[in-house]
Amino acid sequence: MAEIAVNIAGIKMKNPVMVASGTFGSGKDYEDFINLNDIGALIMKSITLKPREGNPPPRICETPSGMLNTIGLQNPGIDAFIKEDLPYLAKFKVPVIVNIAGETVDEYAQLAIKLDKLSGITGIEVNISCPNVKQGGMQFGVDPKLTTEVIASVKRSTKLPVIAKLSPNVTDIKVIAKAAEAAGADAISAINTVLGMAIDINSRRTKLSMGAGGLSGPAIKPIAVRMVNEIYKTVRIPVIGIGGIMNAEDAIEFILAGASAVQVGTGNFINPRSAIDIAEGIKKYLIANKIESIKDVIGRVKA
Repeated sequence: MAEIAVNIAGIKMKNPVMVASGTFGSGKDYEDFINLNDIGALIMKSITLKPREGNPPPRICETPSGMLNTIGLQNPGIDAFIKEDLPYLAKFKVPVIVNIAGETVDEYAQLAIKLDKLSGITGIEVNISCPNVKQGGMQFGVDPKLTTEVIASVKRSTKLPVIAKLSPNVTDIKVIAKAAEAAGADAISAINTVLGMAIDINSRRTKLSMGAGGLSGPAIKPIAVRMVNEIYKTVRIPVIGIGGIMNAEDAIEFILAGASAVQVGTGNFINPRSAIDIAEGIKKYLIANKIESIKDVIGRVKA
């Protein structure tokens, strides 16, 4: 039998397929379609200290092989998450990773302190890469100094594994990855959405209320695979691949590039079973190729 269980910085998962932040909510909307226990790990939608309404509509539009969004980190805030979502998640036997976002370094630290005291949380993913908020967000993930400050602050505030989620909207992602690792990150997830824009030629207005937004889906997969490979060759901590993963073949590309696990994002909107189907597909691939463990595939791409 092929082994697909993985351990990412102490987060033990039955398979290497997670659901990406912002595409799965807290899992409630998917429970009628799938068994959440079959997913490798659940990553919660970005949580901030205070509730956020997000950006005004329109804030989602389809693009060729992808979608643009400018949701703006809409969420009920950390206190509501603790009161309403954590009790619901407690009934599942699946790792729960909370994605956090802030406008200042101190806000990230405060969030980490709150989460560190709670049971039922397996890790923290630090969102320093959101391209569609005016304050905080991507500005932390494009500057190695700010990346260091945020990740170091979160690490000081929690004993939970810390995953730095990086932005592709940089000149050299290797520099940011090194900064995150040096600051104490236990793993890196890459990539967040690529900054893009779509225009309605009849109204001559942008299709999103904020003008630009984050591009996700198959259109960004080649960019993401390349960046994952660059990060894998740069750092010693595990890399989690994200970006346009729609099937097992896509996921295996990321694993060959150096990802120890993957996250499914846009695919969840098309097929609620995406994460489970992909995990099953990875196992079939290993069996068909007589590979004993997923560990024997990580980073094995040849130029």
